[in-house]
Amino acid sequence: MKSLSNHCVLVRGIDLVLSVTLALLAAVTVHAASPNVLLSGYAAKAGSPPQPTRGQEFFTQRHGREWSCASCHGSMPTQPGKHAATGKSIGPMAPAFNPERFTDAAKTEKWFRRNCNDVVGRECTAAEKADVLSWLLTLKP
Repeated sequence: MKSLSNHCVLVRGIDLVLSVTLALLAAVTVHAASPNVLLSGYAAKAGSPPQPTRGQEFFTQRHGREWSCASCHGSMPTQPGKHAATGKSIGPMAPAFNPERFTDAAKTEKWFRRNCNDVVGRECTAAEKADVLSWLLTLKP
């Protein structure tokens, strides 16, 4: 009887370890992304394919506000930029030059929300995000 009891405790322990491991993997997966996965999501929400040339135009032009995206990130965002107001250094935006870019969906959305508000005075549309990201993905070393 003791052997069966020990076996049940062992099985419960294995179940607990497996449950915790799966929960941790799920939590990591929620935040893990890739620029291409994010681009696919934005394009699907937009209902049309992204246009890199339109993304470059959006990035480099002003939209009735004081700044453009390029004001802080540089017109060719393959090099570090600098925040126009604070002077804080900003890593390159193009994923080929900064592999950490666009790998966390929540972080990407947070920065799109903040930066779009500064640049266009509202949240960017899914099409605008897709266009900009598709242009950034064309920039290669």
